[in-house]
Amino acid sequence: MTQDFDLLKRIYNSFDPFQPLPAGDPAYVDCSEVRGDGDILVEVGREILLSDRMTSQLYAGHRGAGKSTELLRLQKYLDENGCFVVYFAADEKDIDPEDAQYTDILLACTRHLLRALKDNASPDILLNWLNDRWQDLKDLALTEVSLDSLSIEAQISQFAKITANLKAEPGQRQKIREKVNPHTITLIEALNQFIRDAKNNLPEGYSQLVLIADNLDRIVPIPQEDGRSNHEQIFLDRSEQLQALDCHLIYTVPISLLYSNRAADLTNIYGNTQVLPMIMVQTPENKQYERGMNKVTELLQKRLSLIDPNQSIVDIFEERQALEAICLMSGGHVRNLLLLMKEAMKYTNTLPIPTRAIQRSISELRNTYRNTVFANEWKALAKVHHTKEIENDELYRGLLFNRCILEYRYFDKQEESQVWYDIHPLIKGIQQFQDAFNELYHS
Repeated sequence: MTQDFDLLKRIYNSFDPFQPLPAGDPAYVDCSEVRGDGDILVEVGREILLSDRMTSQLYAGHRGAGKSTELLRLQKYLDENGCFVVYFAADEKDIDPEDAQYTDILLACTRHLLRALKDNASPDILLNWLNDRWQDLKDLALTEVSLDSLSIEAQISQFAKITANLKAEPGQRQKIREKVNPHTITLIEALNQFIRDAKNNLPEGYSQLVLIADNLDRIVPIPQEDGRSNHEQIFLDRSEQLQALDCHLIYTVPISLLYSNRAADLTNIYGNTQVLPMIMVQTPENKQYERGMNKVTELLQKRLSLIDPNQSIVDIFEERQALEAICLMSGGHVRNLLLLMKEAMKYTNTLPIPTRAIQRSISELRNTYRNTVFANEWKALAKVHHTKEIENDELYRGLLFNRCILEYRYFDKQEESQVWYDIHPLIKGIQQFQDAFNELYHS
């Protein structure tokens, strides 16, 4: 392996778009000033620290915008302020985003609380709940063992097998739900007794318990027979159960749900949902926004500096315009920004990165968006680009969920928060979009 290839490999891996940054990571860049001044530590964290009652909050944003990184910051902040935090990414081992229901989330929360707090409270009450239903459930855990013959650790492991099969075994999924659904109330009661016991025995320095369920925003919207979506069934119809756990709760939620006709109900139940918008790289007037461009450039520079502290991000590009293009074409979407960089590195044999490699990276991601948009959606995208507004219907919610429409925020001169929308910049270069835009506004 040549020295050049080794350097390219290390730079390539520094731009991993799928790995959230741990709290305190030197690659982290505070982008709040170009994201509407939102701060999760204040908006979500202080709600928990100041409240005399248990809180349940929602956190939203486009997938890949950086929510997990922000939630890991929040976890550290709460930990430093006396909160024992149980964090889990729901889609890693517990739920299938393509087919998820409330029961799956409840079982995932139970598994992670049980694992994290088993040394602070007796798990007997939860294991007794499981044992009472073991005859019905053991086949679904793909085991013939009797719980009575197992140690506590082994019983917990059997419970984990059931939740793992919710994700890994589609054929077993509905069967597990049918066995558990009639008993969710008793499960919540048992879980709350376990939680209360654990809260009385938290490690020294901790006084509160917080559960963060991340990546629920990845649950794919599925229209139901009554015209509503599975998102509404989970976060609204089952809100009482989602809020029933006797600890502070934070759930990530699909951003598209905030634009349903139940948005007011969502606020009445959970309070204001905190949103992580895009980094604003363009203004609503379609002009390049230098502060935002500087932030995404800084984000790339921080990651490069971990590989070579003396290397400037500008200098690893054949042309400065190529760096500007990759920042602008990301739309301020962090994962897309890193993905564009990573793809460009594939077509680079030696630094600087050829402009042709950047163009190819942009072209390939643009093709992904072209394949995402249905024929009846191009005119809706043209309207959004022209008006910077969205309509409250299923078509627009789907485009929000798929990140074809992006949300931005800023404060105006009167210190009023302004929310606006635009299509992903990559879509502007697609012929079908250009045809739809010209038909609507230049015919």
